[in-house]
Amino acid sequence: MSDPQPARPQIYLVTPPDPDPQRFPDTLARVLDAQPVACVRLSAPGTDADRIARAADALREVTHARDVALVIERHAAMVDRLGLDGVHLGDGARGVRKLRADLGADRIIGAFCGASRHDGITAGEAGADYVAFGPVGAAGLGDGTTAPRALFEWWSEMIEVPVVAEGALDAALIESLAPVVDFIGLGAEIWGEDDPVAALAALTAPLG
Repeated sequence: MSDPQPARPQIYLVTPPDPDPQRFPDTLARVLDAQPVACVRLSAPGTDADRIARAADALREVTHARDVALVIERHAAMVDRLGLDGVHLGDGARGVRKLRADLGADRIIGAFCGASRHDGITAGEAGADYVAFGPVGAAGLGDGTTAPRALFEWWSEMIEVPVVAEGALDAALIESLAPVVDFIGLGAEIWGEDDPVAALAALTAPLG
């Protein structure tokens, strides 16, 4: 009897930083209509609450119409006010436990943990719904540390909390990681291309 095939990882999209609320929703809609996406993360690095709210409102209409979750980076205080599905934290387990108490059980809390197994475990124990590791590829940022496949392989064998692989991904890395991750996180890899739909299709072709 042959072993069952591993489940295909789901797609997790990260918007460009501070996406244009007038133009980007149409682009996102085309991508979401092209293939199944589990979650969209609004990258909102600024502090202009009105601008962030306009972007969130525009993207929420697109994602929720397609039954796709929408989470926001960092700005946990905006989750309830803007009707979002949750928040993505960029500093490991810090703040996860308090946010779980504040937001309740129904909101999504994700935590980016770089390449730290310890931070990932701590975030999961504190109540994170998923943990993200990365960058996987050579991003040319920070100190050059990357999250190796061995980390995801260990995580998939030992930890039940879903895991996202993100950062400087290409088709070969996605093919390698597919058996050991729950989500493939893509953002700059597609939005910088002339045709994001085609770029996503090319990157995810190895998933079948």
